[in-house]
Amino acid sequence: MILSMTGFGRAESVFEGKKVTVEIKSLNSKSFDLNVRLPLRYKEKEFDIRKILNDGIMRGKVDCYINCETLDDCNDVKINRELVKSYINELRSLADDAPEFEYLKMAVRMPEAISSRPDELDEEEWNYLAALLDEAIMKFTEFRKTEGQNLALELSKNIESIKGYLADVEPFEGERIAHIRERYQATLKEFENLDETRFYQEMAYFTEKLDISEEKVRLAQHLKYYVEVMDNEELNGKKLGFISQEMGREINTLGSKANHAEIQKLVVMMKDDLEKIKEQTLNVL
Repeated sequence: MILSMTGFGRAESVFEGKKVTVEIKSLNSKSFDLNVRLPLRYKEKEFDIRKILNDGIMRGKVDCYINCETLDDCNDVKINRELVKSYINELRSLADDAPEFEYLKMAVRMPEAISSRPDELDEEEWNYLAALLDEAIMKFTEFRKTEGQNLALELSKNIESIKGYLADVEPFEGERIAHIRERYQATLKEFENLDETRFYQEMAYFTEKLDISEEKVRLAQHLKYYVEVMDNEELNGKKLGFISQEMGREINTLGSKANHAEIQKLVVMMKDDLEKIKEQTLNVL
């Protein structure tokens, strides 16, 4: 079974007058690249949050957004009245001809004029946030599974397509060797005193050099192995990438040995499907 590196998960709930939202999304990446944005009140737990995400997601370019919103009937804002009055008095001493409201507008923008209440994060709220993270990761993983199933269908389709093209090569193999033999015979007729024994030795050499049976066998094995790993192993993205590289080597060698227009066309179509496989494999976890 394969999982996609593309994922999305969201969880939200209310805790003691605060609505907390956790949103996780990811794209493909060679490693685990995590970006976390969270409110100041949860900053002390950033390391623990990162560890939970790392253990649950493992790989991908991941963005995690945690938001804590105070509900309307709760007031977490504190106005430092004495400090605001001091700011107003100082501003008035600099310019006493401005309207009183202008002093207030400037004063509330000054440092520490408005602040959140010093509400410390307790163990109960942290446990609540950790459970919400687990819920978001669970939904995120379900999304990955669904995307992985779609990805597996596309990969299987391309693998079967390459198998079909490989089977289509066989009818042209005998024709290819016969064509090469005729071409060499036509060329050698221009020479006198042709050594027939030497001619057949040369033909045997070129036939062996142009033989593609080993490439066909190895490519078929790689195709079979790719499907086995895709269906039976977890976290198999990198391994599938290595197998697709080996498939590419065999297809390239087959093309270089082909010496036949129809086989070359089949090789081109194989390469086209292989590029799709490589591109899709980059998104496998």
